Amino acid sequence: MPMTRRDALRAGVGAAVSLGTPQLLAQSDQAVLKPIPSSGETITPIGIGTNRYGVGESEDERAPLRDTMARFIELGGQVMDTAAAYGTSEAVIGDLAMELGITSELFLATKTDIRGQIRGVEGFRNSFERLRAEQIDLMMVHQLVNADTEIPIMREWKAANRFRYIGASVSSRDQHGEMEQFMLDNDVDFVQFNYSLGDRDVAERLLPTAADRGIAVMINLPFRGARRSLFNVVEGQALPEWAAEFDCTSWAQFFLKYIISHPAVTVAIPGTRQVRHVEDNIGAARGRLPDAAERRRQEELFDSLA
Repeated sequence: MPMTRRDALRAGVGAAVSLGTPQLLAQSDQAVLKPIPSSGETITPIGIGTNRYGVGESEDERAPLRDTMARFIELGGQVMDTAAAYGTSEAVIGDLAMELGITSELFLATKTDIRGQIRGVEGFRNSFERLRAEQIDLMMVHQLVNADTEIPIMREWKAANRFRYIGASVSSRDQHGEMEQFMLDNDVDFVQFNYSLGDRDVAERLLPTAADRGIAVMINLPFRGARRSLFNVVEGQALPEWAAEFDCTSWAQFFLKYIISHPAVTVAIPGTRQVRHVEDNIGAARGRLPDAAERRRQEELFDSLA
């Protein structure tokens, strides 16, 4: 039977500053912050991916998401990533954030219509209406669809202070070449792509290119490998005792600390719908992050199990 997140949380209790420029505020109960290169603004490097927030209007459906969002903010979280394509996700986030009074505390990131049917101003206005926000922190071209026409309009809206940052996203290896060229050809603030302990392909070209170009990186699919869930790979395995050396207490934190300790990575966005998961995930942004030698040790351990 595949290992679930609950199983990993149960099995994962085991026994300085990382690469790049994360800023450690204090002791292990404080969060690491990482900078957005284009502005110098710092953010908590663990966010929430919301492709499963597209629920209905019933209290049974929305209550767990409301509780998760409230706890996320309480723990210092900021970035919530959504998209026009995620069903009712934008509207649900907008409604719940308004109910909780946390809209201004969130770093709201969304994306254009992946089908390419609703473009430019119409699509932007729809996102503003659904998110119930006066300003959107980050607007991205989803899967690079119509990037050549969307980016110029996004620049205009950024100049008008409707968007604080702009960029683009992809989520699969076969798009990496296109994303690399996009970064070389465009002056943007953020890009989003897949990266994990089990899917390290972007470390060769995309992450170095983003660093060279001064572009912030948002990581999607942080718990997914090239072939299967990272939790399945570590099924039945105890968290190594040496993980405590970088303040890691669960497999989820092990996977996330590996990602956010990369000097080019700004924030990772694990999909999170439950309070206990957001509490575990945010733990990855606390205490030490692995240094270069510890990152290699993480890779060697994972590869020996994969």
